Amino acid sequence: MQSGHVTTPFGRRAMSLALVKDQLDISGANISIRVDKWKVFRDVCQARERLGLQDRTLAVLDALLTFYPETELDAEHGLVVFPSNAQLSVRAHGITGTTLRRHLAALVEAGLVQRRDSPNGKRYAHRNGDGAIEDAFGFALTPLVARAAEFAALAQNVAAEHLKFRRIKEALTICRRDVRKLISAALEEGAAGDWQAVENTYLSIVGRLPRSPTRLQLENTLDEMSLLREEVVNRLEMQLKSENTDGNDDQNGRHIQNSKPDLIHEFEPSSEKEQGERPVVGSGPLDVKPTAKPRRVDPIKSFPLGMVLRACPQIIDYGKGGAISNWRDLMSAAVLIRSMLGVSPSAYEDACSAMGPENAAVAIACIFERANHIKSPGGYLRVLTRRAEDGEFSLGPMLIALLRANGDSARLTG
Repeated sequence: MQSGHVTTPFGRRAMSLALVKDQLDISGANISIRVDKWKVFRDVCQARERLGLQDRTLAVLDALLTFYPETELDAEHGLVVFPSNAQLSVRAHGITGTTLRRHLAALVEAGLVQRRDSPNGKRYAHRNGDGAIEDAFGFALTPLVARAAEFAALAQNVAAEHLKFRRIKEALTICRRDVRKLISAALEEGAAGDWQAVENTYLSIVGRLPRSPTRLQLENTLDEMSLLREEVVNRLEMQLKSENTDGNDDQNGRHIQNSKPDLIHEFEPSSEKEQGERPVVGSGPLDVKPTAKPRRVDPIKSFPLGMVLRACPQIIDYGKGGAISNWRDLMSAAVLIRSMLGVSPSAYEDACSAMGPENAAVAIACIFERANHIKSPGGYLRVLTRRAEDGEFSLGPMLIALLRANGDSARLTG
């Protein structure tokens, strides 16, 4: 049976305080439970990157587990296996002796197994008269029992991370496809605007993505590509609305020219006083002249707060406690920065009315991020406000430019 004291390795293998700590932690853990050895092995395989293990190291662990006779690891039946290197090499698919020793050391260093070396370094067991093992020297599988819950949690965490990575990658693929096809359609059908510049922006975003990106790099690229897609859609939408408005005006003009003049004389005023009065809009069939309708301005799209903070990291220092965790914090910081930039309260109120308070705060954050390049922040904000009132303003291009300019800091703050 395995004893709970600290053991030292045989021969030239050095002892370290880390090994002492691992053995003490394992000896103090609850190993009275029984765990399925193959379930633990699958969890370790799934979390191998977190544990710093190679495929060959896992093959050696698999070979060690095959020498444990039961399916469940049980401390009452002993947790030490004692195969020779020759036997291990066969079950580890013919791995050489030097490589085998290196991967056994990796398992010990990772805290998956513990050495229980005999006085002469050989692996063997003492049996009683009935053939039951009383003591054994070899590799103790105790850590697999003591850390089974830890390995299961690591495996679940890795699985969730892989799922999130796949979802982000899928979203980026769809976003890239949308942008690419929308730009191609605009170029092929001769849509107004500098679409070549938009395509260059698209190629620049794609070109910065490495061959094997991390999840954070994918998230940053997805943010930029989403902003570009919104900008492309906004441009096409405004152009289509403009074409529809022009077409409706032409139809109204043709309808007025084709109206019968006799109908007008039938509803003329009956007195000179009434002839001198201005007709009331909608008072009757006399009102055939079309009246100008107020332009409907669609609300400006709001962007995720995390994306805004990656594009405008300087505003974070002016949040409550040096942090911004919600939109209220951002708007409070924007009010403070507004006075620092010299933007009048009336200019900021107009911006809030035209854009909405959240988007006005984002505009202030963008202006603050580029304050060294803007001579009159108040005048610049009023220009943006007028464009918003005319339905010609989008935060997308500003955030795209700042995300590109703050690429390195975006990785740190994201």
